[in-house]
Amino acid sequence: MRATIIFAVLITVAASVAYATGHGAPSGPHYNLNIIGVPKDKKADMTDNQGHRIFVKLEGKSKILLQEGDSFQVLDANGTKGSAKFQMPDPDPFDDLVFDYSIYARALGTPLGWVQVTTCYEDEWGDQYCSGDSLVLERNTGRSKFVDVSEELLTLFVDTDGDGVADTRIGIFDEDLWQYFWDYDNHGCKLVQLRFYPND
Repeated sequence: MRATIIFAVLITVAASVAYATGHGAPSGPHYNLNIIGVPKDKKADMTDNQGHRIFVKLEGKSKILLQEGDSFQVLDANGTKGSAKFQMPDPDPFDDLVFDYSIYARALGTPLGWVQVTTCYEDEWGDQYCSGDSLVLERNTGRSKFVDVSEELLTLFVDTDGDGVADTRIGIFDEDLWQYFWDYDNHGCKLVQLRFYPND
């Protein structure tokens, strides 16, 4: 039932729906998001831009703030100024780590660049915490294939008993007062493509 709802959300965004096969990703309707590394900061205002891309620093860190909403939508495409903003539905509305959709990713562009993406949150007191595991994508030579990155981008592996060791996995949007974000640490990766597919 939940997957059916997310599927409906996906197909209502006509520009984002495509049928694709190969390269390691599923076939069928999906939302496509391109994260583009650029060598110079963008100065234009890109709020409510409605595009399917976010610009980040080619070298160094950018934040992609995550906002819960009824659809997938880029709210601010300019991550070079410090933070971009991306809206997406809660992937785990019952907090049971059963996802309504999956995320697949691949690195494209000039070979040998790489990026590390860590899911984090800032609590109501302004303290920041990041997951104990991260996603690392490398652009090697040859054909780039999609991999399932749902766990890395939709959950955090956190320390709940204060011993400094991550022991519990929680989903994003579990706490309403937290600001979730992807910490995007780029090392020359010019393009990361994310695809969001509804789960059966």
